[in-house]
Order: sequence, then structure tokens, then C-alpha cells
Amino acid sequence: MTQNRHDPFSARALLPGAGEPIAYYRLAALEEAGLGQISRLPFSIKILLEALLRQVDGFAVTEEDVRRLAAWDAANPAPMELPFKPARVVMQDFTGVPAVVDLAAMRSAMARAGGDPTRVNPLIPVDLVIDHSVLVDDFGSKNALFYNAEREFERNRERYEFLKWGQNAFANFRVVPPATGIVHQVNLEYLASVVRVGRGQGSGVRGQDGEIVAFPDTLVGTDSHTTMINGLGVLGWGVGGIEAEAVMLGQPIYMLTPQVIGFRLTGALPEGATATDLVLTVTQMLRARGVVDKFVEFFGPGVGKLSLPDRATIANMAPEYGATMGFFPVDDETLRYLRLSGRSEALVDLVEHYSKAQGLFRTDDTPDPVFTDVLALNMATVVPSLAGPKRPQDRVALAGGVQASFRKAFPDHASRITHHASRNPQAGPADLEHGAVVIASITSCTNTSNPSVMVAAGLLAKRAAGRGLAAKPWVKTSLAPGSKVVTRYLDAAGLTPHLEQVGFYTVGYGCTTCIGNSGPLPEEVSSAIQAQDLVVSAVISGNRNFEGRVHPLVKANYLASPPLVVAYALAGTVDIDLTQEPLGVDGAGQPVYLRDLWPSQEEIQAAIAASLQPEMFQQAYGDVFTGNPMWNAVAVPQDAAYRFDPASTYIQEPPYFADLTPEPAPRGDIVGARALAVLGDSVTTDHISPAGSIAAKSPAGRYLLERSVPEIDFNQYGTRRGNHEVMMRGTFANIRIRNKLVPGVEGGYTVYLGAGIGESANSESADHATRSTQHVSIYDAAVQYQAAGIPTIILAGKEYGTGSSRDWAAKGPFLQGVKAVIAESFERIHRSNLVGMGILPLVFLPGQNAESLGLTGFETFDIVGISESANGESANGRMAPKQRYTVRATDAQGNVKEFQVQSRIDTPVEVEYYRNGGILQTVLRQMMKA
Repeated sequence: MTQNRHDPFSARALLPGAGEPIAYYRLAALEEAGLGQISRLPFSIKILLEALLRQVDGFAVTEEDVRRLAAWDAANPAPMELPFKPARVVMQDFTGVPAVVDLAAMRSAMARAGGDPTRVNPLIPVDLVIDHSVLVDDFGSKNALFYNAEREFERNRERYEFLKWGQNAFANFRVVPPATGIVHQVNLEYLASVVRVGRGQGSGVRGQDGEIVAFPDTLVGTDSHTTMINGLGVLGWGVGGIEAEAVMLGQPIYMLTPQVIGFRLTGALPEGATATDLVLTVTQMLRARGVVDKFVEFFGPGVGKLSLPDRATIANMAPEYGATMGFFPVDDETLRYLRLSGRSEALVDLVEHYSKAQGLFRTDDTPDPVFTDVLALNMATVVPSLAGPKRPQDRVALAGGVQASFRKAFPDHASRITHHASRNPQAGPADLEHGAVVIASITSCTNTSNPSVMVAAGLLAKRAAGRGLAAKPWVKTSLAPGSKVVTRYLDAAGLTPHLEQVGFYTVGYGCTTCIGNSGPLPEEVSSAIQAQDLVVSAVISGNRNFEGRVHPLVKANYLASPPLVVAYALAGTVDIDLTQEPLGVDGAGQPVYLRDLWPSQEEIQAAIAASLQPEMFQQAYGDVFTGNPMWNAVAVPQDAAYRFDPASTYIQEPPYFADLTPEPAPRGDIVGARALAVLGDSVTTDHISPAGSIAAKSPAGRYLLERSVPEIDFNQYGTRRGNHEVMMRGTFANIRIRNKLVPGVEGGYTVYLGAGIGESANSESADHATRSTQHVSIYDAAVQYQAAGIPTIILAGKEYGTGSSRDWAAKGPFLQGVKAVIAESFERIHRSNLVGMGILPLVFLPGQNAESLGLTGFETFDIVGISESANGESANGRMAPKQRYTVRATDAQGNVKEFQVQSRIDTPVEVEYYRNGGILQTVLRQMMKA
């Protein structure tokens, strides 16, 4: 071994067995030096440690960082700050467009300051996959795929021109065109390499001059389900777009040393159970355990019984069980999948040699790592399940559980169900009842990446078609494969025609219904729902079923495996026990039960073996960047700085950097604040920043109508994220959000409370009992507060910001003037996003919440102890992570409630971000000084 200034632990060595000289940084060298029992660390911690060891530079990553992580104490990990510099970034277009807008705005700011705009440039590889923009406008025919693709381009051409400009303007930035597949499946099948090689600092590696260095493939992604790649043994998780932009610009992610929860799997799935049933069981168990901000790592003899797509299914839903990620180490199954998915033999050889040399390869004989805590599941106990009707962690058994959960959630409506429609072969949309399934969609990366459940759906459809069954006429059916490989193997297995016979035609290659891109319901269906005030349902093979997400008229939403999606489409209702009651009757008048249609595991595996070939992956990805003619035809300017069009309703320059000074102004206490909203538990980023349709009467809808955009061309909130004017108007605009300031009201409403105590006589009264109680949109109230110079805060309950890694759930409140959020707890990504936008995340002390403290939300709030002098000193000394601050809540009569809250600014670097007003302001100031 040779030591150099970037190798203080003499860890650099040549990789044994490699065909050419390749260096790597040996983790074993740390154990040999007595720094810790590295061989018994969880695999995920080993990969973090390798990144530190390889990237020691004495500045961003120090020798002490390596020493402290090498000594990781499973039982009580030291709350130390880790600088993590991943190898690459992935994005999808909903989160990617605003990220590229921010980079373009930084270039404009740099140019205005007299600097070189091209200095704002990704320093590590970035891949953006356009997958979130296709809507299910058409369905139920072979023309649906082509029609939806054409409409997608018509609606989004301006966004696509902008992204193509970014592809040309920025180095290290690639765009995978529309109609390729879902970002996480494309990542799994093509982008990920498990082990990477690089040369020099530009690749994020530190070897001797010009040498090739091997290192683990690591990443962050601007989508919470980035964790799906953990199934391939790749370390990565979702972050907000704001944090991802900082990583792209060379900043480390600073995180506290995680706890690692081991999840021991034994046994094997029984006949009739799927990987979807397994992941819903795992999700329920881990949510109950509580794993927010923790790593989960799977181990035990059961791991070897899972195919890699099964592992990816479990890893995908880490956000639903609350973990930072759900990791599966590299093993023989990983190598098998790499070969199956058409990767080169040279890559497979590199992955095997590197992983084994580095102690990152799992076998059945590998000693179990030492974990912070361990959960266990015998997979033989898993039963067919769904989750719903409102949260992914609410698993219900297929046998009786779905029907019971629906009736419990909607008791006033369930008592009026007659089952006339679902059991009458002649019934149509006009005969709809409560519990009717109006959307049945095979969609989302969770399941469409998994051949076992996709083939199972096809085999079930084949048998159903053979008995003369089809989806009920009121069900909007759709199939959105995660990649074109899925279509290829379904075609090869002869299953596509049968899926189409029962109603499941391919509608697009992207993330459709799961993110609210379900498109409109047929007019006769939507009219019946509204006329009768029906509670109807969606059954989707997705990972999210939060209120208002799938479709505004659908209140009950269930997650299910693809074959169960087909089954519920045939039944037409969720108010049924499919294990006991028939799905329908055949041509001979005989009842058809689910058990008559369900394929065996042997049948499923035989069909996969006969149809899925490596050549399918090679064909699908052979021209992945150039294979879409509509994308190729998009022409864009070649300017280094983007020319923002003031008339555009899709792309606008955000105001974050408009008045950026070389030094930030000192932060002050938050004084005289009003509550913009008082929210309950499990408020999701969908509640805060919707992704679905834009209502004409909403503030965002009014904005578009005022700019002569017809309602048919509104598109959706997700596609408008490049325009802050739309998004700030859409913040807190979800139709299902409930603000306790306006009890009994659903939707984004509040009351404007004025300035409160100390107002002049001619101002609004401070007493909310005498002020106007007229409900206004949260956006309109925010505008009034900002015009009056009144800061605002949000009060919330547990798990605030759960769900998608949506940066607009922080950007929107920032633009609305929100200065702080006081909650009982935060989801990991959203907390980080708030800090990244300069919003102060605070938590009540244990055992306290707004209700226990007697807060109504009508008080005036002071948050004191934040103020700093120009030299960065605060009243409590220099601002530090996790400080306590005092809140004084003054009611209309002048009574004061005083209580303590704790800051969730968790690291010293986050303190700097908050001081600067956000991550991007911090980075841009650094660039301007350099």
C-alpha cells in the first residue's frame, strides 16, 4: 500500500482479481489499525464509511470523521455530524424542473453580480428522468398510449424546452426523455451500476494522479422512492430538491449518524401471497416500531429467498414505513439481476470482485451485523393484503379487512349500500353506490418493476377473460408499465391481449395514478358521484393513497398488488370480501371466485422464465437518450443563462436571489406572528403542496385564467412547479386539508386575524370573536399578512410533512411568509427542506402539543432567543443545533401562555443555512466570494 496526503490511513490498495489496475480504499485497513470492528458494521454504515475514507480532504471530510464513524456504536450511535458526498443525483421532472429553475436563477444572479454564470454547474453526474407528466386522459383502448403521449407533449412542451436547454447548458446533466419509464425503474434497470469507477477529483475520488479508483455507487434523488435502488445494494435515499441542488454544486449532505434497525427475514412467502403483501406487512411493522431518521437493513436467511425485484419492492416503500432507506446488501442475486437486466459482464465482474474484497458481499454464512435494534418476520405468515383507505401503513387483510375498513372509515355511507350495482350485470355508471371502485390502476414504481406481480396480473386477467369477465363499466382502468421492458415480457408471455380484454390497456410509461395523474373520470361517473354525494374508491398498485391525491372525487383509496387491482376492477366495489364472495358470474351464470382465477407461484415463475430475457433490457435502453422522436424535435437556444419569459405560465425566475447581499442580515426573534393554519397529525406534503388538478376557483386557477389559460390547459400543480406564482397560490390548497382555525371546513381556508394586541383603534379588532369570520383562502390570507408586515407560523401535530420529498412544500410556505413551523414531530425530508428554505422547524417538548397547552391558534406568537448580533452571537450565545427557544402566546384578552420548544436545526451546517436564509443562498454567496 502507498500513502499519500489523501490517504492518511494507508487504505489505498489495488483491487485483487481486476483485469486492469484499479485502486480502492480498503475498509479492512481501519480494523487493522484498531479503529473499530468494521467487519461487523451494518453494510449501509460500511458504505458511508468508505465514502468518508475515500474523500478525506482535511476540509469537508476530515480524519476525525472517519475515526468517529469507524467506532460506530450500534446501541447508542454518537449524535455526530457526517459529511456525505454521494456519487450522483437522480431526479424526476416534477422535482427536477424547479431544481433546474433554481440553477438557472443562480446563473442569472451570478451574471447580475458580474460573475461567470457557467460557474453554476453540477459537479457530479445528474440524471433527470421525465416520468411524472403523462396523464391518463384516454383509457380502455389501444389508442390510449398514443393519445396520452401526444397530449403530454402538447401540455408540457414549454417545460421540455426548458429541460432540453438545461441538458445543453449544464455539464454532467442528462435527461431521459418522456415515455421511457418511471425514474426508479429506469434507475434499477439501467442507470445504477452498484460499483462505479472514476479518475481524479472530477469523479469524486481521490487516487494517485490519473489512476482508476473503484467505489460504491451512491446517490440521492429528488423523489422519496429513490430508496427502491437499495434493493440492488446501492446506498441512496430521497432528499428535497433544494438539498439535491446543493449536492450537485459540490456541497456534502450533513447528517447525524443514523441508528440502523435490522429487519430479520425468515421463511418464504406462502402460496397466494405476493411481494406487495410482504411490503405492506413490513410497512405496518416498521411504522409501529418508529424508524423515522433511521436506516433499516434487511438480513437473515429469508433474504436469499427474495428475488431482486421483490427486494426493490420492499426498499421502494421506505418512505411509507418512515425510514431514511431500506437496504439489501449485494449478493449472488444482485449479480444474477445485473446479468438479467443486460449489464455487461465486465461490470458484473467488477461488482463481484470489489464487493467481496471490500467486505460488502452477503452470503448465507455472513455473520449478522450488529444493529441498534432488530425486528423479525417469518414471511410464511404473510397474508394477501391491501392498505387503506387513507394511509399506506394501514394494512388490512384481504379476507374481510377491506370491507370492514371501508365501513369503519365511512359509517354514515356504508349503511346505505345495497350491492345492487356490483351484482347486476346490466348496471352502469348511473347505478353507482358507495364503495364503488371507479379507478383501478396498475401504476407506480413499487410494483411495475416486479415481473412476479405483473405476470400474476396478466395470468389472472387471462383466466377472467376466459370466463367472460371484464371490468365493470364504471371503472377507469389503466396499465402504466414502469418501463418498456415490462411491455416486452408481457407481450412475449402472451398476456397483453388478456389484460386488454378485461380493460387494462397501456396508457403510458410513467408515474400516473399514484401521483394524482389519474386524469378525468368519465362524465357520467363524475356526475353520479357528485349528484348522490357518493364515497367511491380507487384501487391502485401504488405506494401513496393520501386523501385528495389520486382524484379529488375519490375519498377511499387502497393500495394493492397488480393482480388484486384487476380483481377489484372485475368486482367493481371494495365493499366485498373477495375471499368469500364472487367477483361476478360467467356466461353460464356460474359464480366466479378469486380463488378460481389466482395463478400459482409455479405458473408465475414458469411464465417469467419463458418470457423475460436480457435482450429486452438492451433493446429498451439501447437508444434511451435519443429514441423519442418528439423529444428530438424540441429546439432550444444555446445561451449559458436562461432567458426567462415574463409571459410564461410554466417557467418563471423565482425571487430567492433577487436582492441577495454579500452577507446575510442577522436573524431576529419572530415577534407578533399569527398562525396561518393549525393542523393535525399526518399532514402530508400532498396536503401542503398538491400535485393533482388545479381548480378553476382556486387562487392558482384564478391566476391562470387571468393570463388567458383555458381550464382545459391548466395541466396540474406538479407540472407548474417551474412557476412560483402558481405554486405559492397552490400551497395549502389541497381539497382535503383541515385547518382547525375553520372547524368543519375542508380545503385550503383560514381566517385573517390581523395584527392582534396593540393595534390602533381604527385597525381590525384583536378579538377573534368580534372580527369577521369570513373564510378566505390560505394564500389570500398570507398576502394580507405580508402586506401588513405580520410574520406567520404553522402549528401542527405528529409526522408533519410525511410523504413525497416535495421541495414546494417548503418553498410555498416560504413565499407565503411562514417563518416557523411548530409541530410534535417532522418527517425527515420535509424538516430538511424547511431548513433549506430558511424556515425554522420547532417541536413541542415531549408530552406537549397545541391542545395540551391550550392553544387555539388565534393568539399572537413571539418566539424569542433566536436573535443574533452581526457577529453571529445570540442571546443564548452563538446559535447552535437543537437549541430551546421560548414561545409566548398572547390571547385577545392579553393572557400569556409561555412554553419551550426545541429547534430541529440539527447540525452546525444547518445553522449556517438558516442564517443565510437557505441552502442555495449559502452556496451562491460562497461562489460569489471565491
